[in-house]
Amino acid sequence: MAEQSTKKIDIEAVVQDVLGVIEREREREIVSRRFGLFDRKETLEQIGELLGITRERVRQLEKAVVTRLKSASKDLPHMTEIENAFVAELEGMGNAARISDLSAKLTEKNERTDQARVSFLAELSPKLAVIDENDHFYHAVGIAKLHNEKQMKDRVAKIIDAIKTIGEPTGIDAVATAVKDSDKSHVEALASTSKALASLHGRWGLVKWPMVNPKNIRDKIYVILFEKGKPMHFNEIAGEIKKSSFKRKDVTTQAIHNELIKDSRFVLIGRGIYALKEWGYSKGTVADIITDVLKKAGEPLHRDEIVKRVLKSRQVKETTILLNLQGKSQFKRVAKATYTLAN
Repeated sequence: MAEQSTKKIDIEAVVQDVLGVIEREREREIVSRRFGLFDRKETLEQIGELLGITRERVRQLEKAVVTRLKSASKDLPHMTEIENAFVAELEGMGNAARISDLSAKLTEKNERTDQARVSFLAELSPKLAVIDENDHFYHAVGIAKLHNEKQMKDRVAKIIDAIKTIGEPTGIDAVATAVKDSDKSHVEALASTSKALASLHGRWGLVKWPMVNPKNIRDKIYVILFEKGKPMHFNEIAGEIKKSSFKRKDVTTQAIHNELIKDSRFVLIGRGIYALKEWGYSKGTVADIITDVLKKAGEPLHRDEIVKRVLKSRQVKETTILLNLQGKSQFKRVAKATYTLAN
């Protein structure tokens, strides 16, 4: 057993001692299987079939045992120490957290059974409020003196509404300001419990927004370019994706190049070099860019000025620009080293 929350806890030993308080073997079996304390979690039907009772009877027994244990939590072995350790850790995590994140702080391996055991012990603690996992929330826990389960969910709903109103990925500071909560770590902790929200590199937003939850290759490319803020070669983009914290980041360089070619958000501005269209780049050959430069100028330009302006939107050699000027019929020299459009 750990005496402080910064140390890892022998969570299995604690759970074994707590289960030892349950006198009836059938009740111990139900609790162990329902919480997944030693193996995968089982359904009411599965346990009922195993024990020869109805699923409703299993549910009743589970609820009765957990309620009994919680009411006597002060007398359970190690529970006071465990409860204090949980609260101390949560205070450093914004007063709320996913069960998986809390388990990572408290256990050596943070395996599925470790998380199940943390969940079970949290359920027995009067000082903690537990949110069961569903379509909207991750399995989470908070400090009960600050908010019960309903209050946690209500606050999360306000955070979601605030992010929707902001309308784009944003830092947690802006979200905290929007919900009028000066404790930014608390707002972030609550946001992390919601399946409707996601974060990436300090940006928070709705889970459907690619900038906080990139799911396909194109979105990951976009995030990489956006964060770098400059054009990149497709090999460099591939390397950044492989080094990233993205899920499913093991993609081939060729696949990345293919997506760059197909997506209109990306513009080829040099040999294998891509930029974001939103940066002001446009698709086209070097000759197209020269044509655009001369059209915007509305007058003949010296070749050095043409080169200078073309290089603002294309990463190519100067000789490539000059060869286009001299070799393409749409350009006409009107004075020494000075060109205009032929038409």
